[in-house]
Amino acid sequence: MPKPFLTYRQQIDKLKGEKGLQISDEQYAEDMLRRNSYFALITGYKHLFKNKTTDKYKDGTRFEDIVALYDFDKGLRELFLRYLCQVERHIRSLLSYYFSEKFGEAQNEYLDVNHYRYAGSNVPRVNKLVGKLGETANDRDSQYEYIRHYVTKNHNVPLWVLLNTVTFGTLSKMYMLLQQDLQQKISRNFAGVNESQLENFLGILSRFRNVCAHNERLFSHRVNESIPDMLLHEKLEIPRERRGVQYACGKSDLFAVVISLRYLLPRKDFLNLKQELVSLIERFKNSTSALSENELLEAMGFPPNWKRITVFRKI
Repeated sequence: MPKPFLTYRQQIDKLKGEKGLQISDEQYAEDMLRRNSYFALITGYKHLFKNKTTDKYKDGTRFEDIVALYDFDKGLRELFLRYLCQVERHIRSLLSYYFSEKFGEAQNEYLDVNHYRYAGSNVPRVNKLVGKLGETANDRDSQYEYIRHYVTKNHNVPLWVLLNTVTFGTLSKMYMLLQQDLQQKISRNFAGVNESQLENFLGILSRFRNVCAHNERLFSHRVNESIPDMLLHEKLEIPRERRGVQYACGKSDLFAVVISLRYLLPRKDFLNLKQELVSLIERFKNSTSALSENELLEAMGFPPNWKRITVFRKI
């Protein structure tokens, strides 16, 4: 059945009466619902506070507890987006450099399907990629002033210019379709990462970047793909799920992003990321007693000893 429209007053009455949520300041609650919407605030963040048997909130759960988790997630998105964009810039730079080093700066080079792994199931993928790059390289009405300049004045858009316009997802797909020698040159910039592992990292990081950029729920997000088993999984003694095949966490969750960034960021930058992440978690713990740290970490896919990720060597 479709959900009926409810006024802000009715939404608050429902939360208090039907769901058992404690709301001491109804004006504050209405302001938050008005500013963020019921769907984004309540529907997005209620799950950890609900009693699965009764579908009501656990005893003592306050409206402010849900807001605290919402604000925590907002901070997470801002934090991870900053470092994901840093990795994105690095990959953008390396990809354009090594491709241009091998094939030159003429745009017909990156539009040549034979400069990619053009075989089997990759054929339609390469065609789609090259088609997308070609549309941008020939767009006289581009929203980007520098693209319009190169198209009209130079009649050639070098790859290092063009790649400034593409998404992390497109960068990831382009890396996946590069010839193996170029993949290897790029991956060698990251200690302990081979070309296949980097391909997996970039695919998953691009998806989490989209979550951050589109203001979707991040802390408990999972993707269908997974990063490879890395030495850090073993060093952190992450348990394996039944049958001993897949690690229980750090594969397709937010901790998989943390592991990936441990390999792809300079050590100093990763230490800063970790410090900011610890502060975010501490701030959340101090803002609510309705959710324990272990419950939060489990929802995020973090092992209890996650802070030790900087203690171990990654290779």
